Amino acid sequence: MKLVTAVIKPFRLDDVREALAEVGIQGLTVTEVKGFGRQRGHTELYRGAEYVVDFLPKSKLEVAVRDDQCDAVVEAICKAASSGKIGDGKIFITDLEQVIRIRTGEQGNEAL
Repeated sequence: MKLVTAVIKPFRLDDVREALAEVGIQGLTVTEVKGFGRQRGHTELYRGAEYVVDFLPKSKLEVAVRDDQCDAVVEAICKAASSGKIGDGKIFITDLEQVIRIRTGEQGNEAL
């Protein structure tokens, strides 16, 4: 089992959710986060004063998947989240040792 974590632009969230549904993903966790990568934020003007926005709003998605679903999930996220511009985001893949569904006590792939 794998945990796929993606940090994407917030306005791409609906596209990514639909792309994941098309590859058979039924559940995911979304968190509103702030951060920056190579783009290092930007400057904005407010009432004539210029200020720096260091941390940009992002959406963090977490999806637990079977090993055989991982490549399809990553491909779906890449296609749906890509705008071709800086700040599109990143995907992190980590191994999951165990998953347990609290309601039924199912473990492993059955709990996904």
